[in-house]
Amino acid sequence: MKDLMQHFRPEEQSFITHLLTMIEEVRQQYAPKLTGFLDPRQVMIAQSIIGENGDVKVASEGVFQQAERKRLLLFPDYYEPTREDFDLVCYELRYPSKFIQLKHPDVLGSILAIGLERSKFGDIRVDDKKIQFIVAAEVSNYVRANLTAINKVKVNLTDVTSNEDFILSEDHWVEQFDTVSSLRLDTVLASALKISRQKSSLLIQSGHVKVNFRLTENSSFEVGEADLLSIRGFGRLSIKSIEGRTKKDKIRIIFSKLERKS
Repeated sequence: MKDLMQHFRPEEQSFITHLLTMIEEVRQQYAPKLTGFLDPRQVMIAQSIIGENGDVKVASEGVFQQAERKRLLLFPDYYEPTREDFDLVCYELRYPSKFIQLKHPDVLGSILAIGLERSKFGDIRVDDKKIQFIVAAEVSNYVRANLTAINKVKVNLTDVTSNEDFILSEDHWVEQFDTVSSLRLDTVLASALKISRQKSSLLIQSGHVKVNFRLTENSSFEVGEADLLSIRGFGRLSIKSIEGRTKKDKIRIIFSKLERKS
């Protein structure tokens, strides 16, 4: 266990312990187990621990194309998973969009305000005319009954079942290669955003940076593969891979930078 834990962050250990328990339950019961919604880093950790050659397999689903938050299905090697196994429901919000414009933070805040844990719902998609979000089937009736208004605007929920009706992502990720002196958050941000390290540290310490959807105010925080960085005013970065060191002891890093369509 110690050998495994040393490869991950201290704050990730409880997740890994829970994951290992689920893996053992799949082995003993010879039946699939379903996680809550996980961020990209957690998905990567689960996939790396489970691997591809053991008696327990893993599959992921988030419904939307390029979904960020996904549920994982852990299953014995005999099992052939289907999309229905992930118990996901897509809701569309109906509201007077001609007169008012709701945004992603409005929807996120309202869902959390009805008492729903973040692990129970996935991505939220917003375009000019409609809003859609993914929830776990076990809480879908609760959400339908309790999410009746957002910012004092009455809303109605309808099911979306056809792939053709899902809101498509307009996100465009551009992959870039760089070398950095360390994996400190301020160093990586300064390099990726082409700003000074002093400015990147100020962004972090001012509460403008999230790592995997969690506010991070520690400039020395060490980033890792599959981390998703959100920087207020600059957009998002995804750490794709860390490729080792150069002859000058620099760290090779591949990241993707989000470019939204205008």
